[in-house]
Amino acid sequence: MVQTKKQKYLFLAFCLVPTFLLFAIFTLYPLVSGLYYSFFRWSGSASNMEFIGLSNYVRMFNDSIIPRTIMHDYFLVVTKVFGIMILATFFAVAIMQLKIKEAPFYRIIFFFPNIMSVVVIGILWTFIYNPSLGLVNSALEFVGLGNLTRPWLGSETWALPSIVFPSVWAGIGLFMLMLMGGIGTISKSYYEAAELDGATEWQQFWKVTLPLIWPQIKVSILYIVITTLNGSFILVQVMTGGGPNNSTHVMGSYLYQQAFVQYNFGYGAAIGVMILVLSLVTVFLLQILLRREKVQY
Repeated sequence: MVQTKKQKYLFLAFCLVPTFLLFAIFTLYPLVSGLYYSFFRWSGSASNMEFIGLSNYVRMFNDSIIPRTIMHDYFLVVTKVFGIMILATFFAVAIMQLKIKEAPFYRIIFFFPNIMSVVVIGILWTFIYNPSLGLVNSALEFVGLGNLTRPWLGSETWALPSIVFPSVWAGIGLFMLMLMGGIGTISKSYYEAAELDGATEWQQFWKVTLPLIWPQIKVSILYIVITTLNGSFILVQVMTGGGPNNSTHVMGSYLYQQAFVQYNFGYGAAIGVMILVLSLVTVFLLQILLRREKVQY
C-alpha cells in the first residue's frame, strides 16, 4: 500500500515538475525580470544599470503617446471581437445547420489563414493596400469608385482601421471551428421541439443555439482580447511600424520601439508591466460581464 502511494506521487511529480519548470522558465522568470528591470535605467546591452525607482512609471504616465497606444489597442479589441464573432457565428451556423455539402472544403478555406505566419499575413495585406498596385485601390477603380482610393497605410485616419481587416480575416477560421464544435453537441430534439412550438429559424438561433454555445463564445471572446492586447503589435510592426505619426502604435509596438530601437530597456519593461496589468484587469471585468447561468433544457 505504501509502495503504491509512493509510485503514485512519483508519477505525479514526473508529470508536473517538467511542466512547472517550463512555466517558471518561460513565463514566471520573464514576468519577474520585466518588473525588476522597470526600476532601472538600462540600454539592454550595457553592463551598468542605474536604479531609478518609479521614474520609468512617472515618465510613462506623462508620455503623451501612451494614452493613444491604449486607445488603439482597445479599438482593435472591440472591432476584432465584434467582427470575428459575428462572422464566425454566421458561418458556423450556416455550415452546420444548412447542411452544406461542401462544408469540409469551407472549413479548410476559412482555417487556412490560421496556419500562416502573422508576418506573412502582414506582408500580404501590405501589398493588398499598396496605393499603386494593391487589390483594394484597383478594385475601387474597376467599379468606378476611383475617388475613394487612398494610401490606406499612409493615412493617419485610415491606417489603424486598415489593420482591422487582416486581423479579422485571419481569426475567423479558428473561432468558427470552435463554435461548430459547440453547435455539433446540441441535440436535434431541441430544434424539433422548438419547431413544433412554432419557433422560426431566427428564434431557434436566439433561444436554442446561442444560449447553448455561450461557453464557446465566452472562451473565444476572452482569447481574442488576450491575444489582441499582447500580440497585435506584430501585425502593426510589419504593416506600419507604428506610423504614420504614431497613429497606429499599440502598447506592444511602442514597447518594442522604446526597448529595441531607442534602447530604453527599463522604460520598455515598465510599458510591459502596464500591458500585463491592463490585460488582467480587462479579463477580470470580462469574466464578470460575460457570466451567465448554465442553460439546461
